[in-house]
Amino acid sequence: MPTNFTVVPVEDGSKSGDAAEGGKPISLGKIFAEEDDVGNSQEPLSGDDNQRESSPFIHSDSDREHDYEGKNMALFEEEMDSTPMVASLLNKLANYTNLTQGVREHEEAEDGVRRVAVMVPQMGTFIGVYLPCMQNILGVILFLRLTWIVGTAGILGSFAIVSMCCICTLLTAISMSAIATNGVVPAGGSYYMISRSLGPEFGGAVGLCFYLGTTFAGSLYILGTIEILLLYIVPTATVFKNNNAEAMLNNMRVYGTCCLLLMALVVFVGVKYVNKLALVFLSCVVLSIMATYAGVIKTLIEPPTFNVCLLGNRSLNNEHFETCAKMEVVKNNTVTTELWSRFCDSEYPNATCDEYFTLNNLTEIQAIPGLLSGVIQDNLWGDYGPAGTVIEKKSQPSAPTQDPSKDRDENYVFNDITTYFTLLVGIYFPSVTGIMAGSNRSGDLRDAQRSIPIGTILAILTTSFIYISCVVLFGACIEGVVLRDKFGYSVKKSPVIGILAWPSPWVIVIGSFFSCCGAGLQSLTGAPRLLQAIARDGIVPFLQVFGHGKANGEPTWALLLTVGICEIGILIASLDDVAPILSMFFLMCYLFVNLACAVQTLLRTPNWRPRFKFYHWTLSFLGMSLCLSLMFISSWYYALVAMVIAGCLYKYIEYRGAVKEWGDGIRGLSLNAARYALIRLEEAPLHTKNWRPQLLVLCKLDSDLAVKYPHLLSFTTQLKAGKGLTIVCSVLEGTYMTRGNDAKTGEQNLKAAMAAERTKGFSHVVVSSNLRDGFSILIQSAGLGGMKHNAVLMAWPVGWKQAQDFSARRNFIETVRETTAAHQALLVAKNIDRFPGNQQRLKGTIDVWWIVHDGGLLMLLPFLLNQHKVWRKCKMRIFTVAQMDDNSIQMKKDLQMFLYHLRLDAVVEVVEMHDSDISAFTYEKTLVMEQRSQMLKQMQLSRTEREREAQLIHDRNTASHSATNEKAAGAPPDRVHMTWTKDKLLNERNKHRETLGVKDMFNMRPEWENLNQSNVRRMHTAVKLNEVVVKKSHNSELVLLNMPGPPKNKKGDENYMEFLEVLMEGLDRVLLVRGGGSEVITIYS
Repeated sequence: MPTNFTVVPVEDGSKSGDAAEGGKPISLGKIFAEEDDVGNSQEPLSGDDNQRESSPFIHSDSDREHDYEGKNMALFEEEMDSTPMVASLLNKLANYTNLTQGVREHEEAEDGVRRVAVMVPQMGTFIGVYLPCMQNILGVILFLRLTWIVGTAGILGSFAIVSMCCICTLLTAISMSAIATNGVVPAGGSYYMISRSLGPEFGGAVGLCFYLGTTFAGSLYILGTIEILLLYIVPTATVFKNNNAEAMLNNMRVYGTCCLLLMALVVFVGVKYVNKLALVFLSCVVLSIMATYAGVIKTLIEPPTFNVCLLGNRSLNNEHFETCAKMEVVKNNTVTTELWSRFCDSEYPNATCDEYFTLNNLTEIQAIPGLLSGVIQDNLWGDYGPAGTVIEKKSQPSAPTQDPSKDRDENYVFNDITTYFTLLVGIYFPSVTGIMAGSNRSGDLRDAQRSIPIGTILAILTTSFIYISCVVLFGACIEGVVLRDKFGYSVKKSPVIGILAWPSPWVIVIGSFFSCCGAGLQSLTGAPRLLQAIARDGIVPFLQVFGHGKANGEPTWALLLTVGICEIGILIASLDDVAPILSMFFLMCYLFVNLACAVQTLLRTPNWRPRFKFYHWTLSFLGMSLCLSLMFISSWYYALVAMVIAGCLYKYIEYRGAVKEWGDGIRGLSLNAARYALIRLEEAPLHTKNWRPQLLVLCKLDSDLAVKYPHLLSFTTQLKAGKGLTIVCSVLEGTYMTRGNDAKTGEQNLKAAMAAERTKGFSHVVVSSNLRDGFSILIQSAGLGGMKHNAVLMAWPVGWKQAQDFSARRNFIETVRETTAAHQALLVAKNIDRFPGNQQRLKGTIDVWWIVHDGGLLMLLPFLLNQHKVWRKCKMRIFTVAQMDDNSIQMKKDLQMFLYHLRLDAVVEVVEMHDSDISAFTYEKTLVMEQRSQMLKQMQLSRTEREREAQLIHDRNTASHSATNEKAAGAPPDRVHMTWTKDKLLNERNKHRETLGVKDMFNMRPEWENLNQSNVRRMHTAVKLNEVVVKKSHNSELVLLNMPGPPKNKKGDENYMEFLEVLMEGLDRVLLVRGGGSEVITIYS
C-alpha cells in the first residue's frame, strides 16, 4: 500500500525524546528510515483497504511511538501499543478522513499542484447526492422513448411499468441506505457495500456485473447521442445514404465508434473536464424538463400548430410534402400536390394511383390537441403490434383494399420492432438506474451517513413524480398515432416530446443531446474506476493488470477494456436492443443490495447498527423479488445469461480468488446454518446408513514444523473424496506460553500441506506436556457436537525398534487402547510413503483379509477408495480364512450372497489354514523377540525404575495366589482374534500341548523351554497368516487387514508390536483396520 507523506511544520510547546536534547531537529532521513523499518517488519498488504478492514478501529498513518509521562496509568503502560488510551483513539477518529485516491487526487496530479494538507470534504446532501442522482436517473429514455412507450402501452400500461421500476429502485434505495449508514463507507459505492456485506465471491461477481451494466450504459448514451445527431440535428451527415433500416444501423455504428473514441480521449486526458462540464449537462436536463412542463401548460392556452396527415386511418410520413391534400388550387388552377406524386405514376390527374390512396381521403388532425381535448380516453389502453405494421388511428374511418400494395410503404409510418409489454419494461428500466451515484461519492460527503439516505430517496421520489406525471401528461396532450411514432416521422421528423415543449423543439433536441453526451462521459469515467477498485482488491486474479494505471492513478488499462466492451454495445447499434442488456446487470446488482440488507437484518449480527432506521427485512425481500421478477419480465434469456455470467464469476472467485475476510453476512449465515445443523445432529443418533468415516488424522511434524508424511494427507483425500469431516491434528511437546508461535506455524504448515494434497477439512495443533496426553486430548475432544470424528487415521511408527526409549511404542499402543475405549475406528497405514499421490492412477486389486467381523468397516473402505480417481480402476478381492472344521464351499457361497445384498462388487476367495506344527522359525522369532524385550528393559531401567520394578514384582508375587485361584475357577485365557469358537480354541490348545509334549520333544532347544507359550501361539498365528497373505496378495495395490487389539495385560505391550510387524512383513502397502464396535454397513435400503 503506497504511503503519501506530507511534511507540515508543527509548533509544539512540549519537548520530548531526543528532539529536546540540544534543540536539534530530527533529520528526515532518520524519520523515513524508521518508517521503512516499521513497514518492512510487517507483512505485505494486498488491496487498498486491507489495513483499514483488518482492525476494529480506524488507524491513522502516524508513527506508533508514544512517550507516556506521569505515573497515573503505569498499571497499563506495558500494553499501550496494543490497547491505546481512549484519548489517543478519539484523536485519531477525529482526524480521520476517508478520502481515497479518486477523481480529485487525479485532478491535483494533472494540475501539477501538490496540496500541503487535505481538507475535510464539505459536500452536502443537495450537491453531493441529490443532484448527481437526478442527473444519472433522468436521461436518454425520457427524451427518446417515453412518448413511444406511453403510446404503445397506453397510459395504464405505462403507469404500471413506471410504478414497478420506481418501486424497485425505491426499495433498493432503502436497503442501500441501511447498508451505507452502517459505519464508514469508503468511496466504492455498491461494489464496496455488496462485497463487504455478502463476501468477496458475491461482491466480485456482482461488482463485475455492475461494471458491465455501467459500461453498456455508456453504449446506450452514445447511441442516444448519435440518434439525436443523425435524426434531428444533421440528418444529411449520413455515411450510408440508403434510406433503409440497415443503412441507419451502419451509420450508428460508424458515428458511435467515432464518438466513443472521442469521449475516451477526453476521459484519458483528464477527468477534471468531465467534472467541470457536469453542471452544464445537468442544466440541460433541467431546462428540457422545464420546457416540457411549460409546453403542457401552454396547451391549455394555445395548442401547438403541428398537424398530422392521415390517409384513411393510416399515419403518413410528412417529411417530403407540405400539403395534406390530393389536389390544391394554385393561381386559380387545380393541380396535384407532392403527395399525389408519391402515390401515383405521374403528376397528372388521370395517372394510375395506389388503390388505398384512391379509396381513402386525406385528413389533417392536430398532433397535440391539448390537455382539455379528451384525447386521454383514446390513450388509456395499449396498442401493440408486430414489426412492419402501419401506425393507424383506430377511430378514423378507412376503406380497405383487396390487394394491399407494398410499393408505397415508405410513405407510411411503421412499427420498426414487434412491441409487447415485457419488451417495454426492459427498454424503460435504464431510465430509473443511477440511484448509486450518491453512494459512489461517499468519500466526498460531509456526512455520508445522513446525506446518502436523504439525497437518494428524495431524488427517486422526485424523478418518480416526473416520470409518472410525464406519462399522464403525454397521454392527455398528444395524439395516439403521434405517440406511437418513435422517431417523429409524422411531425416533420422532430422528437415527439420536442413538439410539445415550449418555446421550441430545439430546446429538447439540444438539451437531450448534451444530456446524453454528459451521461456517456460519466459512464466512461465511472466504469474504469469501478473495475480498478475490483482489481486492486485482488479477488479476481485475471483482473490484476487493470489495477494499474498512469502515475497519478488514472485507470488507463481499465479504460481500454471499458472502451472495448462499450464498442460491443455500439456495434449492436440499436438503443432498443442495448437497453435490456444493461437492465439485466443493474437489476442483478440491485437484487444483491436487497439481499445483503435482508441477510444482515435477519442474522442480527452485533455490528449491524444502521443509523437509517426506516428499513425492514420484508422490504428488502420484496425489493429482491421485484428485481428478480423484472429480470425475467424484461427478457428471460438475457436474465439467464446474466445469472450464468454471475454464477461463473462466483465459482471462479471461490476457487481461484484471494481469500478475504471482510466480516460478510454470508459467513454469518454459514455460522447460523452450521449451528442449526449441529443442534439437529445432536437430536438423534446416527443411523448405519448415514455412517461414513469422519477422520481424525494424527499427523507428525518434523523439527522444522513441516509435515513429515504428506502422503497420509493424500490417502485421506482419496478415502474421503471431499465428503464428511476431516480434522488434521498434531501435538507439540512443551507449554503453550513457550511454544504458542510454533503451534501457529505448525498449523499454517498443516493448512499448506492440506491445500497441496487437496485435503478438505480442518487443522489444529495442540501443545501438551507430552505427546501421549496431547493425543489423548485430541481423541477425546476433537470435533463439535454431532460433527465429531468416529475414526482415527495414523501412520505406523516406523522407528519404534530403533528408538532409545519406549515412547513411540507406548504412544501407539495407548492410542489403540483409547480409540477402542472411545468406540472409534482406527486405521493404521504401514509404509505410508509408498502410498500413491493424487496424481497417480493405479490398476490392480485391493485385497481385504476379513479375519474377524468388526462392524463391516473392512468392506466399506475399498468401496470408498474406489470413488476416487486414484483407485477407481482397482478391483476388490475379499479373502476369509477357513479352519479345518469349516465348510469352505458353503462359506464362499454365503459370503458372495452377503456381498450381493451389500451391493458390493468383489471377488471372493476362502483360504484354508490347516492345523500345523509350530515351526522352529516361530520359536526362533519368539525367542529373539523376548530376548530383545529383556535387553531393552535392562538398558532403560534406571535405579529408581529398578526399585519400582522390584516393588511391582513383589506385588505380583503377593497377588499370585489369588490369581491362581481365579485361573482354577475357569478364568478365560488370552483371546486370539481369529474366527475360532471357544470349543475350537480349547481343543486347539490341548492339541498344541500334546504336540509340544510328544512330537517336538526331540527337537526342543534348551532356550525354547522357558518361552511364554502364549507368545509362541500368537507368533505362530502371525507367521502362518502372514505366509498366506503374502502368497495371495504380494502383487496387490493395497492390503487391508484386521488389526488385533493390544493385550489387556500391559506386560505384553513390548511383544504386541512384534506380532504386528510379523503379520505385515513382506507386504508393500498395508492398512490395518480396527472397528469401533458398531455396524457401519447394512444390507437394508
